[in-house]
Amino acid sequence: MKTTKQVRCGSLLIGGGTPITIQSMTNVDSADEKGLCRQIERLTEAGCEIVRIAVPDMESAEVFARVKKKFAGKVPLVADIHFDYRLALAAIQAGADKVRINPGNIGDRERLRAVVKAAKEHEIPIRVGVNSGSLEKPILQKYGRVTAEGLAESALNNLKLIEELDYDALVVSIKSSDVRMNYEAHKILSAKTDYPIHIGITEAGTLERGKVKSAIGIGALLLEGIGDTMRVSLTADPVEEVLFAKEILRNVGLRKAGIDLVSCPTCGRTKVDLQVLAAETERRLSPIAEKLEREGKRSLKVAVMGCAVNGPGEAAEADFGICGGSGRGLLFSKGEVVRTVPEKELVDELLKMIEASI
Repeated sequence: MKTTKQVRCGSLLIGGGTPITIQSMTNVDSADEKGLCRQIERLTEAGCEIVRIAVPDMESAEVFARVKKKFAGKVPLVADIHFDYRLALAAIQAGADKVRINPGNIGDRERLRAVVKAAKEHEIPIRVGVNSGSLEKPILQKYGRVTAEGLAESALNNLKLIEELDYDALVVSIKSSDVRMNYEAHKILSAKTDYPIHIGITEAGTLERGKVKSAIGIGALLLEGIGDTMRVSLTADPVEEVLFAKEILRNVGLRKAGIDLVSCPTCGRTKVDLQVLAAETERRLSPIAEKLEREGKRSLKVAVMGCAVNGPGEAAEADFGICGGSGRGLLFSKGEVVRTVPEKELVDELLKMIEASI
C-alpha cells in the first residue's frame, strides 16, 4: 500500500497507512430528520465508518446540524456540497467532520477562500471531488472528451487551488462509471499526489450489476495499493453498499475478521443439493460472522463442498467444512475428516463445531 498523508475525520484517521475506511451516503430526503437518523443507525450497525449526507439547501443544513449533535462521537458525518458555498459554511459551522466540494463549481476564488478559511478554523478536512460529469470545459476541450488524463488533471488543478490558499488537510476523489478509465485515472493521480484518495465507481448501477463493476474497479485499485477510503455506489439500499464493501476488503486481504465461506461450483459427481446446502450454511453463519467481526477475533475459512473429490483435500486450508455424499456427508477440519453424519444434520453439526471453537 502506498503511504499517503494523514488527515483526521472526526475520531478516525484517514491515510498514512491506517486501515481503509468504508463510507456510504444517505439516500433519504436530507430534510427528513427522523429518516436520516434511522438510516445512519442502520448504516453504522452494518459497519459503515463514515456517512456522507447531501446538503442541497439551508433547510437541509439546519437538519444536518441537529443530526450531527445526535451522532457526535459515534460516526463521522460528511456534508456533500455543490454550487452554493454558503451551504458549506453552514455545514462546517454545524460541526461537519469533513466537507466534500468541487472547487470548480463552488463559486469564485473568494467564495472558495471562505470555505477553506472555515475548514481551517474548525480543523476539518476538505474532500476534493471530481467525476466524469463535472469536468471543466477547458479540460474537455483539451482532451476532446472525458479521459483518464483529464480526470486526474482536473483533480490536481483543484487540489492546487486549495493549496494556494495555504491548506492541505485534503482528501481527493476522482470517479468514473467506466471501470477501465477509472482505474487509469487513479494510477495517474496516485503517482502525482500524496493526498489520501477516496475510491469507488460512480453510478455503478443496480444491485447485481453495480456489485460486479465495483468489485472489479475497486478491487483492482486496492490490489495496486491505491485507496484510503472507499464507497460502493449502488442504486439500492445503502446498507448493501456497506456489506459489499466489507466483502471486497476481505477478498483482497485487507480485512480479516469474520468468515470466508468457500463452496465448489458442483458437477455431475455431486449427490447433494449443494446450492441449498451452501445457502443455508451462509445464512446460519451470518450471526457468527458478525460476532467475530464485532469482537475483532480471527477470521475463519469455512468450506461447503459437493463430493469427496473437492472435499477435505481441495479444501485443506479451511478451518472447518462439510462435504456432501449420498444421504450422508463428512465433517472436516484442516483437511482431516472429523466424522460422518447424516446429510440433514450436516449444517447443524458444522455450526456446533464452529461455535465450540470460538
